Amino acid sequence: MLGVQSKNSAIQKWRAFYRDNATPELAETSITASKVIDDCGTKKFLLKLHDGLETESVILPIKGFKKTRHTLCVSSQVGCAMGCDFCQTAQMGLLRNLTTAEIVAQWHTAHHALGTKIDNIVFMGMGEPLENLDAVIPAIEILADNNGPAIASSKICVSTVGRIEGIKLLGAMARTDGFKRLSLAFSVNAPNDEVRKQIMPLARAVSMEQLRDAILTYPRHDCGGVLAEYVLIPGINDSDAHALEVCEYLKPIGCGLNVIPYNPRDNSPWPAPTEKSVDRFVATAKSTGQFVRRRITLGRDTMAACGQLGNKELHKVQ
Repeated sequence: MLGVQSKNSAIQKWRAFYRDNATPELAETSITASKVIDDCGTKKFLLKLHDGLETESVILPIKGFKKTRHTLCVSSQVGCAMGCDFCQTAQMGLLRNLTTAEIVAQWHTAHHALGTKIDNIVFMGMGEPLENLDAVIPAIEILADNNGPAIASSKICVSTVGRIEGIKLLGAMARTDGFKRLSLAFSVNAPNDEVRKQIMPLARAVSMEQLRDAILTYPRHDCGGVLAEYVLIPGINDSDAHALEVCEYLKPIGCGLNVIPYNPRDNSPWPAPTEKSVDRFVATAKSTGQFVRRRITLGRDTMAACGQLGNKELHKVQ
């Protein structure tokens, strides 16, 4: 009986922390919200970690037909080692992985400190999530816990630049009860290996064919389960021929294509694409029968948009 009572007490404390904010913060990590930037409802917030480093997370208001839903873009690392030329975070290098507590703290801050009910979570902030699965997988388990944040796994998406082993490990999780609708987004960002190697160093080690083969092993469900992301960069990957080629590449996968207009980083070699060029690329891709969505640009002016997270004052010492 004592064991049952202890278990019930632990569950009550667990629920009190996540549901009622009974504890003001995760004491073991000394996390505090240090800054909030609001850009017409898009909120970027920084969390100061125990070692002086920072995470950046973004709350994105997505207007629907009947209501506005809020998506939380969470970080999994401070900085990133992938080196993608179009990404602000990559300019920092990798400083360190976040712990599970530091990942979950981003939801806790958004929900309690900033008073925002979070409907969806995307691991698309700072870092490559599949390089930190030891912390990311337990964080997903906590976020989906019905006694905790209770974010359904169908409302959680993990993004990757194409880490093959990580895709397989996340796929194993997506085959277990309770997580069979966990989604995977992969950043293809190019129509072929030649272009991809220009902007993504990983492409020199992992070909697009190898990436596709790995994606084809990821479990699917009736709403998809897999999404291709394509950062549209002027003069690099935005021609009509590129649109046709990437759609041909995606045919065996049968997934949606999410076109993301490039958001310039600091000292960017490229400008943002024009609306005309974005519309043309999307129209050309749709003409093939490919399902295409254009990512709504939110927070670009405050460096809160896709690819813009990262404190330029923090960087890996070479």
